[in-house]
Amino acid sequence: MRKWVVGALVAACVAAIAGTASAAPKLTNITIQLKWAPQAQFAGYYAALDLGYYKAAGFNVKLLNGGPNIIPEQVVASGQAQFGLDWLPSLLAARDKGTQLVNIAQVFARSGMTQLTWKNSGITTIAGLKGKKVGNWLGGNQYELFAALTKAGIDPNNSKDITIVAQPFSMDLFIKHQVDSASAMTYNELAQVLESGVKMSQINVIKMQDVGTGMLEDGIFATASWLKSPANQTIAEKIIGASLAGWIYCRDHQAACVGFTLKAGPTLPKGHQTWMMNQINELVWPSASAGIGIMNAADFNRTASIAKQFGVIKKAPSGAYRTDLAAAAVAGLKKQGLDVFGKSWKPLNVKVSPGGK
Repeated sequence: MRKWVVGALVAACVAAIAGTASAAPKLTNITIQLKWAPQAQFAGYYAALDLGYYKAAGFNVKLLNGGPNIIPEQVVASGQAQFGLDWLPSLLAARDKGTQLVNIAQVFARSGMTQLTWKNSGITTIAGLKGKKVGNWLGGNQYELFAALTKAGIDPNNSKDITIVAQPFSMDLFIKHQVDSASAMTYNELAQVLESGVKMSQINVIKMQDVGTGMLEDGIFATASWLKSPANQTIAEKIIGASLAGWIYCRDHQAACVGFTLKAGPTLPKGHQTWMMNQINELVWPSASAGIGIMNAADFNRTASIAKQFGVIKKAPSGAYRTDLAAAAVAGLKKQGLDVFGKSWKPLNVKVSPGGK
């Protein structure tokens, strides 16, 4: 009963923000392109859909699954979706090539990228990777690591300094000790290692966020041309508000949001999704001082600087993000008494299950 009451309250809040009338309004069709296949990385959007937040705001929302051959920037630029989710460096790269996309809400406040090392290796810092074999997925995923290596005085392109190994989308190279270090997202590959039977006490987790080279990840974006319309700006504000309400709900109801994720598509088992939900919340909460979804200028500038340093973009970006729409959405949520900061949130103690079952 308590969860239902909270859900109903937030739905009512979103409806109030949207200014919906008592009579059922005609819903506007909206499509949001996700970055990847169904997983707790997108739980806030599943929650907003399943709990009726989008509907309360006046929208019939369709969430499109992503995948290895789906580029959210292209989908949105072509008009197949009004909104998309992706990492900020990808958006900057698209803009650098002439595709005018704009980040309108930065949901993840910090990076989930890490480097794993074995405890018995004695490698506890990025500087300790000099002369070692280091795995990374490459293909655009290497920039945070390369920036960290450069910061530590290691040239990632010099084989005398370090050996960079193309890492598959599994952690076998690390588990089998075929590399000294491997890249891992806190919410995915780290869990894969632990689910294989490795204990946390056996490994070191070096976070790019702590090293100072974390780049911003999941954010909501749209095209600059679509956003020129005042009517579309209003739509964007409402979609942001409903989405952020979904993330607030998932902060306080992790188990329920794992359920929403599994309903969207059981591509990963419940145990793995439960770990992911907890770790994703850690990337969102607590939010910046301005509140969830509002871009922090220093974080943006760091991401853009790293992107330019390693050739992701050729020129410094201008107009790549705006905060007014997210700020308006957050202000509306605050007026309804919702906690947009999550300062008291603490991660749960999630037990790893074999194989993530």
